[in-house]
Amino acid sequence: MTGLLIVIGIIVLLAFMSIGIYNGLVSNRNNRENAFADIDVQLKQRHDLIPQLIGSVKGYMEHERGTLEAITNARSRAMNATGINDKIAAEQELSGALRGLNIQVEAYPDLKANQNFLQLQNEISDIENKLAAARRYFNSATRELNNAVQKFPNNILAGMFGFKTEPMFDLGVNERANLDKAPEVKF
Repeated sequence: MTGLLIVIGIIVLLAFMSIGIYNGLVSNRNNRENAFADIDVQLKQRHDLIPQLIGSVKGYMEHERGTLEAITNARSRAMNATGINDKIAAEQELSGALRGLNIQVEAYPDLKANQNFLQLQNEISDIENKLAAARRYFNSATRELNNAVQKFPNNILAGMFGFKTEPMFDLGVNERANLDKAPEVKF
């Protein structure tokens, strides 16, 4: 009789541990999704500002059409991306295109002095700062999920219920390569 009670006690203990692990994994996944929802809000604002920015730049940079088209195409792909991983890739492309625009703008002193352009540039800069903060939170939530999925005994239940490690929202391959180059200084 005592042996049966011990076995039942162990089964109940394992059941409670499994429930706790599963609920922890669900919480971590939901925190990650919530963190990306915060990023989505900032991305929506960014996407809404881009046409205004392009409109104010067009008159000055008519012969830089390729840069403007690249931004427009990247914005379209970013807006149509589905799923967190697709959005991350599309937003990395859009960030690169916007950096290309900032480099082109340096050649246009009249544009850099235009009040409408300066205001839009400040708004985009503000959104980029908010995006950076939201990405940090998202990456923290992703790290917590990935740690929970990979730790023992969580990894057993994670595999059984389809939880997997998820990618971070990082710089991307192209931007990481740019960081390896020395900055160009002009006088």
